[in-house]
Order: sequence, then structure tokens, then C-alpha cells
Amino acid sequence: MNESANPLLATVPDSAAGRRFDAVLAELFPDYSRSRLAAWIKSGDARLDGREVRPRDPVRGGETVSLQVTLEAQTHSAPEDIALDVLYEDEHVLVIDKPAGLVVHPGAGNPAGTLVNALLHRDPGLAALPRAGIVHRLDKDTSGVMVVARTLPAHTALIEQLSSREVHRQYLAVVVGALVSGGTANAAIDRHPRDRIRMAVREDGRDAVTHYRLRERFRAHTLLECRLETGRTHQIRVHMQHLKHPIVGDPLYGGPLKLPKGASDELVEALRGFRRQALHAETLEFAHPIGGAPVRCSAPVPADMRELVRVLREDSVAAAAKAR
Repeated sequence: MNESANPLLATVPDSAAGRRFDAVLAELFPDYSRSRLAAWIKSGDARLDGREVRPRDPVRGGETVSLQVTLEAQTHSAPEDIALDVLYEDEHVLVIDKPAGLVVHPGAGNPAGTLVNALLHRDPGLAALPRAGIVHRLDKDTSGVMVVARTLPAHTALIEQLSSREVHRQYLAVVVGALVSGGTANAAIDRHPRDRIRMAVREDGRDAVTHYRLRERFRAHTLLECRLETGRTHQIRVHMQHLKHPIVGDPLYGGPLKLPKGASDELVEALRGFRRQALHAETLEFAHPIGGAPVRCSAPVPADMRELVRVLREDSVAAAAKAR
């Protein structure tokens, strides 16, 4: 499938004389990733004065570069009519509020019924983009805001913003323990050395930074506002466990259930019945990948987390009244 019927044209500047064709091509067409441009050189879709050349061949300056943008299907997942809660949409990007329980990518055990299947139903053109336009992910049981690219230039630009830490990602998390202040978790993360499903804080891991501050403090729990500086797999969940304040309901990192002393039946039921990590991607801010205008989207806190916070708040109020 083609994104453009006619090739894109550009002239090699004289100042580029002697440089590699692939490096010059990347500067002339910055909307596309280097790996994508390399594939187009190899396929003959990127030409120099009408000729096929190798990536390392030098340019002289003044030549005409032609780029035929061709996109092959990147995913063969089937479209499925799954409802999506859209927060923002234009021809370049789609921002959604992902519900807890929805898997993002098809995989072993989840070949269908995923966000990818839903996206392909809404926009079949996403089949030509890597991962159907998904540039970052949320765990299955984490709810909240996600941005999806709808064009290849938008995909490239959003990936670059994420890599350069220019995307603001703010989460809400209910954690065990009454914290007295916010802070920063700066601890490298990588795959757990023995359990391949889990991640862990490791000295030889990839750098990972999470900033957190108190949104609301309860008797034995805290509602935290967490901001990601990096985006490692399970980052907030692993960092909170590392700080000895795991997220309520987290099946991988939460540990045994801890009930506050004298907890009401309602609170006991709420904590025991919360079967997913109490983590919600609340706000996402980024520069529009084409126009550069700021885009800010927020997703309302889902009903199960609102109910959990309500019960924790009432427990704290009741305990304070009882102490007086």
C-alpha cells in the first residue's frame, strides 16, 4: 500500500558533498525513521538522480533525491468492533482512554480482543504502521490515556519525543502505607534474573526515574501522583515495590494483603476485592507531531479506583473522629 502516489523530491545541498547517501537522506526527510529510510534504499524506493545506490555511497551535491513512500502491512491482526473511548482525534493522532482489562498487543494467550484489533477496525490504515501506530503501552490492568500515531511521520515524531523525554505522563496510584512526602525513585530496571514475567531493580539495568508526590493521604494508604521521566516496563509498579510502598491490588509486585488496624468491613471488602493494580494514566501531554501545538488529554479516574479512594477516605475520617 502506498502513502503517496508520487515520489517526494529533494535536492542534495552542495555542503553535503562527500557524505553518505543514507545520512543525507535522513536529513532531507526527517519525518521518517532511519530504519525505514534504510529499507527504502534497499528496495530502490529511495534513488539518487534516478539511480539505485547503496547506503554508504557518497553524494556530490546538487543531485535530485526521489523517495517513493511505500508502506507494507506491518500487522496481520484482524479488525474487531471493540468500542474505544476517544479523547482526541485528528488525521495524525488518536488519543484514547484505555479501560483496565484491555490488552494492548496481541500475543500468546491473547490473539484477539486487543487494543490493536480495535484500532484496526476504527482505522484500517493503521495496519501499515509499526504496532498499528502504538508508540507506548499500558499494562493490561492499567487504565488511562494512550496516544496512537495515524501516519508514519507522526509515528516517527512521537517516538522521538518519548525518547528525548519530552512527553509528560502523569499517573495516579493508590499505594500501601501513609507516606509523609513525595520524592523521586531513581533506580535502574531490567528483567528479573529468575522470573521472566517480572521486572526488577538491578544495578545493571536501564536507567529509570519516577517522580511522585502526595495527592491524598489516608490512614494506612496514600494516593500518589506519579510522573514518568523514563518509560520502562512496569516502571511505577517496580519502583513503588522498591520503596516498600507497593500498589494496592498489584498481582506481581503487591505482596500479601495488608489491612489497617481496626479496618471496617467495607474497607476490608474493598481492599480484598481490588484485583488489579490501582494505577491509572491520568494525563498525557505532548507536542503535536506535525504542527507542534501542545496537546493535553486527561482521562477520568475509573469507577473502581474512585470507589476504593472513597472507602479509604471514609475510613480515615472515621478513625480521626474516633481518636478525638
